Amino acid sequence: MKIFITISLLICSLYSQTIKDISNVIGIRDNQLIGYGLIVGLAGTGDKSKFTMQSLQNLLTNSYIKIPAGSINSKNIAAVMVTADLPPFSRQGDKIKVTISTIGDAKSIDFGELLMTQLKGVDGNVYAVAQGTVVANTNNKTTGFIYDGATVENEIEYELQHEKSIQLSLYKNSARNADLIEKKINETFGQKLAIALDTRTIEVQKPNNMSIVSFISKVENIELDSTFRKKLIIDVNRESIVAGGDIVISPVVIARDSFTIRIDKSGLGEVDWNNPSINKGVDIGDNVRIADKPVVDINNAMINTKKEPTVADLVRSMKVMKVPMSEIIDTLKMIKEMGAIDVDIELRG
Repeated sequence: MKIFITISLLICSLYSQTIKDISNVIGIRDNQLIGYGLIVGLAGTGDKSKFTMQSLQNLLTNSYIKIPAGSINSKNIAAVMVTADLPPFSRQGDKIKVTISTIGDAKSIDFGELLMTQLKGVDGNVYAVAQGTVVANTNNKTTGFIYDGATVENEIEYELQHEKSIQLSLYKNSARNADLIEKKINETFGQKLAIALDTRTIEVQKPNNMSIVSFISKVENIELDSTFRKKLIIDVNRESIVAGGDIVISPVVIARDSFTIRIDKSGLGEVDWNNPSINKGVDIGDNVRIADKPVVDINNAMINTKKEPTVADLVRSMKVMKVPMSEIIDTLKMIKEMGAIDVDIELRG
Protein backbone atom coordinates (compact mmCIF):
# COMPACT_ATOMS: atom_id res chain seq x y z
CA MET A 1 0.00 0.00 0.00
CA LYS A 2 1.37 3.39 -0.97
CA ILE A 3 1.87 5.87 1.85
CA PHE A 4 0.95 9.49 1.16
CA ILE A 5 2.47 12.09 3.46
CA THR A 6 1.03 15.61 3.54
CA ILE A 7 3.24 18.45 4.75
CA SER A 8 1.53 21.71 5.65
CA LEU A 9 3.29 24.84 6.92
CA LEU A 10 1.24 26.79 9.45
CA ILE A 11 1.47 30.57 9.50
CA CYS A 12 2.88 31.26 12.95
CA SER A 13 2.79 34.63 14.65
CA LEU A 14 5.66 35.87 16.76
CA TYR A 15 4.80 35.78 20.44
CA SER A 16 6.54 35.73 23.77
CA GLN A 17 7.32 32.42 25.37
CA THR A 18 5.89 32.21 28.88
CA ILE A 19 6.74 30.22 31.99
CA LYS A 20 3.81 27.89 31.23
CA ASP A 21 5.42 26.92 27.91
CA ILE A 22 8.50 25.40 29.55
CA SER A 23 7.29 24.20 32.97
CA ASN A 24 4.41 22.77 34.96
CA VAL A 25 3.16 23.14 38.53
CA ILE A 26 4.13 20.10 40.58
CA GLY A 27 1.03 18.25 41.81
CA ILE A 28 -1.25 19.47 39.01
CA ARG A 29 -1.03 16.60 36.56
CA ASP A 30 -2.91 13.86 34.75
CA ASN A 31 -3.43 10.47 36.37
CA GLN A 32 -3.39 7.21 34.40
CA LEU A 33 -6.35 4.84 34.59
CA ILE A 34 -6.64 1.23 33.41
CA GLY A 35 -9.33 -1.42 33.19
CA TYR A 36 -10.16 -4.82 31.69
CA GLY A 37 -13.25 -5.07 29.50
CA LEU A 38 -15.17 -6.90 26.81
CA ILE A 39 -16.18 -5.75 23.34
CA VAL A 40 -19.23 -7.36 21.74
CA GLY A 41 -20.93 -7.08 18.39
CA LEU A 42 -17.88 -7.85 16.26
CA ALA A 43 -18.62 -9.43 12.88
CA GLY A 44 -16.49 -12.53 13.33
CA THR A 45 -13.30 -10.57 14.01
CA GLY A 46 -13.12 -11.25 17.75
CA ASP A 47 -11.14 -13.91 19.62
CA LYS A 48 -11.77 -17.30 21.20
CA SER A 49 -9.23 -17.07 24.01
CA LYS A 50 -10.05 -18.97 27.19
CA PHE A 51 -9.93 -15.85 29.35
CA THR A 52 -12.37 -14.13 26.96
CA MET A 53 -14.86 -16.97 27.25
CA GLN A 54 -14.40 -17.07 31.03
CA SER A 55 -14.99 -13.31 31.23
CA LEU A 56 -18.18 -13.65 29.20
CA GLN A 57 -19.36 -16.50 31.43
CA ASN A 58 -18.75 -14.37 34.54
CA LEU A 59 -20.64 -11.48 32.97
CA LEU A 60 -23.62 -13.70 32.16
CA THR A 61 -23.53 -15.22 35.65
CA ASN A 62 -23.78 -11.73 37.15
CA SER A 63 -26.92 -11.32 35.03
CA TYR A 64 -28.28 -14.59 36.52
CA ILE A 65 -27.67 -16.52 33.31
CA LYS A 66 -25.86 -19.81 33.93
CA ILE A 67 -24.04 -21.33 30.98
CA PRO A 68 -20.94 -23.58 30.80
CA ALA A 69 -17.89 -21.80 29.42
CA GLY A 70 -17.27 -24.68 27.01
CA SER A 71 -20.60 -24.06 25.31
CA ILE A 72 -19.63 -20.52 24.29
CA ASN A 73 -18.26 -20.56 20.75
CA SER A 74 -18.24 -17.11 19.24
CA LYS A 75 -15.78 -14.79 17.54
CA ASN A 76 -18.02 -11.78 17.99
CA ILE A 77 -16.42 -10.79 21.30
CA ALA A 78 -12.95 -9.65 22.30
CA ALA A 79 -11.12 -9.09 25.59
CA VAL A 80 -9.43 -5.70 25.78
CA MET A 81 -7.43 -3.42 28.02
CA VAL A 82 -8.88 0.07 28.38
CA THR A 83 -6.69 3.05 29.36
CA ALA A 84 -7.36 6.75 29.91
CA ASP A 85 -5.79 9.89 31.35
CA LEU A 86 -7.73 11.59 34.14
CA PRO A 87 -7.08 15.36 33.88
CA PRO A 88 -6.35 17.35 37.05
CA PHE A 89 -9.40 18.65 38.94
CA SER A 90 -11.77 16.38 36.98
CA ARG A 91 -15.27 16.41 38.45
CA GLN A 92 -18.01 13.79 38.60
CA GLY A 93 -19.82 13.59 35.28
CA ASP A 94 -16.90 14.84 33.17
CA LYS A 95 -16.23 12.89 29.96
CA ILE A 96 -12.76 11.67 28.96
CA LYS A 97 -11.32 9.81 25.97
CA VAL A 98 -10.41 6.12 26.34
CA THR A 99 -7.94 4.03 24.35
CA ILE A 100 -8.63 0.33 23.76
CA SER A 101 -6.25 -2.51 22.85
CA THR A 102 -6.95 -6.22 22.36
CA ILE A 103 -5.15 -8.83 24.45
CA GLY A 104 -6.30 -11.90 22.52
CA ASP A 105 -6.11 -12.86 18.85
CA ALA A 106 -8.94 -10.63 17.64
CA LYS A 107 -8.53 -9.34 14.09
CA SER A 108 -10.47 -6.08 14.45
CA ILE A 109 -12.48 -4.19 17.06
CA ASP A 110 -13.85 -1.58 14.66
CA PHE A 111 -17.43 -0.54 15.53
CA GLY A 112 -17.64 -3.06 18.36
CA GLU A 113 -19.45 -2.11 21.55
CA LEU A 114 -17.39 -1.82 24.72
CA LEU A 115 -19.39 -3.04 27.69
CA MET A 116 -19.30 -1.10 30.95
CA THR A 117 -15.70 -1.16 32.17
CA GLN A 118 -14.35 0.15 35.47
CA LEU A 119 -11.18 2.26 35.17
CA LYS A 120 -8.91 2.20 38.21
CA GLY A 121 -5.97 4.30 39.34
CA VAL A 122 -2.65 3.10 40.72
CA ASP A 123 -4.25 3.02 44.19
CA GLY A 124 -6.82 0.44 43.02
CA ASN A 125 -9.80 2.79 43.34
CA VAL A 126 -12.34 3.23 40.53
CA TYR A 127 -12.32 6.76 39.11
CA ALA A 128 -14.23 6.36 35.83
CA VAL A 129 -16.53 4.00 33.94
CA ALA A 130 -16.16 3.46 30.18
CA GLN A 131 -18.69 2.27 27.62
CA GLY A 132 -19.51 2.96 23.97
CA THR A 133 -18.81 2.22 20.31
CA VAL A 134 -15.16 1.71 19.39
CA VAL A 135 -13.50 3.37 16.40
CA ALA A 136 -10.43 1.36 15.37
CA ASN A 137 -7.20 3.05 14.31
CA THR A 138 -6.65 3.14 10.55
CA ASN A 139 -3.30 1.36 10.57
CA ASN A 140 -4.03 -1.11 13.38
CA LYS A 141 -7.55 -2.50 13.71
CA THR A 142 -6.76 -4.19 17.04
CA THR A 143 -6.44 -0.83 18.79
CA GLY A 144 -8.96 1.99 18.90
CA PHE A 145 -10.57 4.73 20.95
CA ILE A 146 -13.84 6.23 22.13
CA TYR A 147 -14.02 10.01 22.37
CA ASP A 148 -15.81 10.99 25.58
CA GLY A 149 -16.03 7.24 26.21
CA ALA A 150 -15.68 7.33 29.98
CA THR A 151 -17.57 9.19 32.69
CA VAL A 152 -15.71 10.35 35.80
CA GLU A 153 -17.26 8.80 38.90
CA ASN A 154 -14.82 9.75 41.66
CA GLU A 155 -12.56 12.75 42.12
CA ILE A 156 -8.92 12.85 43.20
CA GLU A 157 -8.60 15.03 46.26
CA TYR A 158 -6.12 17.88 45.92
CA GLU A 159 -6.53 20.92 48.18
CA LEU A 160 -5.05 23.72 46.11
CA GLN A 161 -7.00 26.53 47.79
CA HIS A 162 -4.98 26.57 51.02
CA GLU A 163 -1.53 26.21 49.45
CA LYS A 164 0.92 28.96 50.44
CA SER A 165 3.47 28.18 47.74
CA ILE A 166 3.93 26.27 44.50
CA GLN A 167 6.82 24.44 42.90
CA LEU A 168 7.54 24.73 39.18
CA SER A 169 9.22 21.86 37.34
CA LEU A 170 10.98 22.59 34.04
CA TYR A 171 10.25 20.20 31.18
CA LYS A 172 13.99 20.21 30.41
CA ASN A 173 16.90 20.37 32.82
CA SER A 174 18.36 23.89 32.37
CA ALA A 175 20.24 26.02 34.89
CA ARG A 176 19.83 29.01 32.59
CA ASN A 177 16.05 28.72 32.45
CA ALA A 178 15.74 28.03 36.17
CA ASP A 179 17.76 31.16 36.94
CA LEU A 180 15.78 33.18 34.36
CA ILE A 181 12.41 32.14 35.82
CA GLU A 182 13.57 32.99 39.35
CA LYS A 183 14.61 36.49 38.25
CA LYS A 184 11.49 37.12 36.12
CA ILE A 185 9.10 36.14 38.94
CA ASN A 186 10.89 38.30 41.51
CA GLU A 187 10.96 41.26 39.09
CA THR A 188 7.25 40.87 38.28
CA PHE A 189 6.10 40.85 41.92
CA GLY A 190 8.74 43.31 43.15
CA GLN A 191 9.84 41.02 45.97
CA LYS A 192 11.86 37.86 46.45
CA LEU A 193 9.24 35.13 46.14
CA ALA A 194 11.03 32.64 43.91
CA ILE A 195 14.14 30.59 44.50
CA ALA A 196 15.61 27.92 42.24
CA LEU A 197 16.09 24.76 44.30
CA ASP A 198 18.00 23.04 41.50
CA THR A 199 18.32 23.21 37.71
CA ARG A 200 14.73 21.99 37.21
CA THR A 201 12.76 23.09 40.28
CA ILE A 202 11.74 26.60 41.36
CA GLU A 203 9.80 27.21 44.57
CA VAL A 204 7.54 30.28 44.63
CA GLN A 205 5.86 31.74 47.72
CA LYS A 206 2.34 33.17 47.27
CA PRO A 207 1.72 36.80 48.32
CA ASN A 208 -0.89 37.15 51.06
CA ASN A 209 -3.11 39.46 49.01
CA MET A 210 -3.75 37.01 46.15
CA SER A 211 -5.75 33.83 45.70
CA ILE A 212 -3.76 30.76 44.71
CA VAL A 213 -5.52 30.53 41.31
CA SER A 214 -4.81 34.18 40.44
CA PHE A 215 -1.24 33.70 41.60
CA ILE A 216 -0.66 30.62 39.41
CA SER A 217 -2.25 32.39 36.44
CA LYS A 218 0.03 35.40 36.81
CA VAL A 219 3.15 33.27 37.29
CA GLU A 220 2.42 31.02 34.31
CA ASN A 221 1.87 33.97 31.98
CA ILE A 222 5.08 35.81 32.80
CA GLU A 223 6.89 36.39 29.51
CA LEU A 224 10.40 35.04 29.07
CA ASP A 225 11.83 35.24 25.54
CA SER A 226 10.28 36.50 22.31
CA THR A 227 10.50 33.55 19.95
CA PHE A 228 8.61 31.32 17.57
CA ARG A 229 6.91 28.49 19.37
CA LYS A 230 7.69 25.47 17.22
CA LYS A 231 5.42 22.45 17.15
CA LEU A 232 5.33 19.36 14.95
CA ILE A 233 1.90 17.68 14.78
CA ILE A 234 1.69 14.12 13.44
CA ASP A 235 -1.76 12.72 12.69
CA VAL A 236 -1.23 8.96 12.59
CA ASN A 237 -4.69 8.08 11.29
CA ARG A 238 -4.62 10.59 8.43
CA GLU A 239 -0.90 9.95 7.84
CA SER A 240 -0.21 13.67 7.72
CA ILE A 241 2.44 15.89 9.24
CA VAL A 242 1.90 19.55 10.07
CA ALA A 243 5.04 21.59 10.77
CA GLY A 244 4.79 25.06 12.28
CA GLY A 245 7.24 27.44 10.64
CA ASP A 246 10.64 26.48 9.23
CA ILE A 247 11.96 23.92 11.71
CA VAL A 248 15.68 23.73 10.98
CA ILE A 249 17.55 20.45 11.55
CA SER A 250 21.13 20.54 12.84
CA PRO A 251 23.74 18.21 11.32
CA VAL A 252 22.96 14.61 12.27
CA VAL A 253 23.45 11.06 10.99
CA ILE A 254 20.92 8.30 11.74
CA ALA A 255 21.41 4.70 10.57
CA ARG A 256 18.34 2.47 10.61
CA ASP A 257 17.68 -1.05 9.35
CA SER A 258 16.28 0.06 5.99
CA PHE A 259 17.97 3.42 5.38
CA THR A 260 20.58 5.89 6.57
CA ILE A 261 19.91 9.62 6.91
CA ARG A 262 22.70 12.15 6.70
CA ILE A 263 21.96 15.84 7.20
CA ASP A 264 24.76 18.30 6.60
CA LYS A 265 24.26 22.07 6.80
CA SER A 266 27.63 22.75 5.20
CA GLY A 267 26.66 20.94 1.99
CA LEU A 268 28.63 18.48 -0.09
CA GLY A 269 30.68 20.92 -2.11
CA GLU A 270 30.63 21.05 -5.89
CA VAL A 271 28.38 18.29 -7.19
CA ASP A 272 27.39 17.49 -10.77
CA TRP A 273 23.61 17.32 -10.34
CA ASN A 274 23.17 16.18 -13.95
CA ASN A 275 25.06 12.99 -13.20
CA PRO A 276 22.36 10.27 -12.98
CA SER A 277 24.60 8.14 -10.75
CA ILE A 278 24.19 10.86 -8.11
CA ASN A 279 20.71 12.14 -8.84
CA LYS A 280 18.91 8.92 -9.62
CA GLY A 281 16.46 11.02 -11.64
CA VAL A 282 15.32 13.12 -8.66
CA ASP A 283 15.54 16.94 -8.59
CA ILE A 284 17.80 17.08 -5.58
CA GLY A 285 20.49 18.97 -3.79
CA ASP A 286 23.13 19.08 -1.12
CA ASN A 287 21.79 19.38 2.39
CA VAL A 288 19.54 16.41 3.08
CA ARG A 289 20.60 13.00 1.90
CA ILE A 290 18.98 9.61 2.41
CA ALA A 291 20.92 6.59 1.20
CA ASP A 292 19.06 3.28 1.11
CA LYS A 293 20.16 -0.23 1.62
CA PRO A 294 18.89 -2.75 -1.00
CA VAL A 295 15.51 -2.90 0.81
CA VAL A 296 14.48 0.24 -1.10
CA ASP A 297 14.88 0.62 -4.85
CA ILE A 298 16.48 4.08 -4.79
CA ASN A 299 20.11 3.92 -3.76
CA ASN A 300 20.65 7.65 -3.28
CA ALA A 301 18.18 10.53 -3.14
CA MET A 302 18.96 14.15 -2.22
CA ILE A 303 16.78 17.16 -1.66
CA ASN A 304 18.16 20.58 -2.59
CA THR A 305 17.17 22.79 0.34
CA LYS A 306 19.04 25.88 -0.90
CA LYS A 307 19.05 27.13 2.71
CA GLU A 308 19.40 25.26 6.00
CA PRO A 309 17.63 21.86 5.93
CA THR A 310 14.21 21.76 7.58
CA VAL A 311 11.79 19.07 8.76
CA ALA A 312 9.73 19.70 5.62
CA ASP A 313 12.80 18.92 3.46
CA LEU A 314 13.49 15.73 5.41
CA VAL A 315 9.91 14.42 5.21
CA ARG A 316 9.79 15.26 1.50
CA SER A 317 12.91 13.18 0.92
CA MET A 318 11.49 10.31 3.00
CA LYS A 319 8.34 10.46 0.87
CA VAL A 320 10.52 10.01 -2.21
CA MET A 321 12.03 6.97 -0.52
CA LYS A 322 8.53 5.55 0.23
CA VAL A 323 9.42 5.22 3.92
CA PRO A 324 6.48 3.91 6.05
CA MET A 325 4.74 6.40 8.32
CA SER A 326 5.77 4.51 11.46
CA GLU A 327 9.46 4.84 10.54
CA ILE A 328 9.04 8.55 9.74
CA ILE A 329 7.59 9.12 13.20
CA ASP A 330 10.35 7.10 14.90
CA THR A 331 13.00 8.97 12.90
CA LEU A 332 11.64 12.40 13.88
CA LYS A 333 11.57 11.30 17.53
CA MET A 334 15.19 10.14 17.30
CA ILE A 335 16.26 13.43 15.75
CA LYS A 336 14.54 15.32 18.58
CA GLU A 337 16.12 13.08 21.24
CA MET A 338 19.55 13.74 19.71
CA GLY A 339 18.94 17.49 20.01
CA ALA A 340 19.02 18.13 16.27
CA ILE A 341 15.60 19.85 16.32
CA ASP A 342 14.13 22.08 19.03
CA VAL A 343 10.44 21.34 18.69
CA ASP A 344 7.45 19.88 20.52
CA ILE A 345 6.16 16.71 18.86
CA GLU A 346 2.43 16.05 19.26
CA LEU A 347 0.98 12.72 18.14
CA ARG A 348 -2.70 12.55 17.29
CA GLY A 349 -4.49 9.26 16.76
